Amino acid sequence: MLYKRKGALPAQQIVSLYRRSCIKCAKSLVDRQIQPASMDLRLSKKCWEVEASFLPGHKTVKQKLSKLKKRAIDISTFKTLTRGKIYIIEIQEELSLPDNISAIANAKSSTGRLDILTRLISDNSSCFDRISKGYKGKVYVEIAPISFSIIIKEGIMLNQLRFHNEQKVITDRQLEKLNSKFDIVENAAQIDNGITISVNLKSKKDEPIGFRAKKNCPAINLSKLNHYKVETFWEKLFSKKGYVTLVPGAFYILRSKEYVTIPPQTAAEMVPYEVRMGEFRVHYAGFFDPGFGFMNSICGERSKAVLEIRCHETPFILEDNQIIGKLIYERLSGKPNSMYGEIIGSNYQGQTLKLSKHFEKW
Repeated sequence: MLYKRKGALPAQQIVSLYRRSCIKCAKSLVDRQIQPASMDLRLSKKCWEVEASFLPGHKTVKQKLSKLKKRAIDISTFKTLTRGKIYIIEIQEELSLPDNISAIANAKSSTGRLDILTRLISDNSSCFDRISKGYKGKVYVEIAPISFSIIIKEGIMLNQLRFHNEQKVITDRQLEKLNSKFDIVENAAQIDNGITISVNLKSKKDEPIGFRAKKNCPAINLSKLNHYKVETFWEKLFSKKGYVTLVPGAFYILRSKEYVTIPPQTAAEMVPYEVRMGEFRVHYAGFFDPGFGFMNSICGERSKAVLEIRCHETPFILEDNQIIGKLIYERLSGKPNSMYGEIIGSNYQGQTLKLSKHFEKW
């Protein structure tokens, strides 16, 4: 049995999976593809526009594609994916997991901040973003650009995969002990079936509280970093009274009131605070690697969570300090050989209110 210790696999154990051919790819892994507790997935050149989103159920993805595909697109060169349409792209990495290893996918931070809905699909699966133990086969990503059209090509990475030898969620009592050692919360009352996260809707002087995506913008080339002017794509939001009215169908970038700290040998995922509220969706890219916002001599800076919010059917008033999400912490099966802030290209360490890496600093 591979990796007897329970928890999410750290970077060095993900590398071991690759060396054992449990993760297969015709092309070698690229620099920074392996994060402290996750692996970025590369797009292949095989892309299809489809009629609708789907789950394979008892069929393979290719069997479903044979009925639902509208056209095939070769993305070996740059191609535009149009907002409002749905695409399926085969991932370069293929899996042959051991019987005790499963996997969970999330959108990468930059993907969520561009309002790109990405969900992993595997053969014979009845849910998105979950890979069962012992899975063997190709994986695909469903891509639905919502606010902006995007320009992509093979090799670009939009989502990431985490591997587990059983998921070990950290209890509130364990979080209290973790807090006494690492100061992961500013207020002990935040520990409540995870750690509650609230929204910051107050700012200093002329500083915006957040951004709202503009309509009818140019397409964004995902290979261009620090390139696009903020004002072309985003409207700055200000609030003297400490609240904002969310407009149905609009997409917002806001920030948390609290700092987020992910100590070594832990990771965390953002989940809705109360699913039954239902008025808005928070945080497409909800995974935080070990070392995010962790204060030490190497990683350096504390970080806030950037909140990607989309309102549903009716306008909704969001107030300063309103709880909108929870961080669920989990244990790793071992300490990673590097942490988030130590990796070159850790774009969001020390962040407060920050757009995706494709935009110039505002």
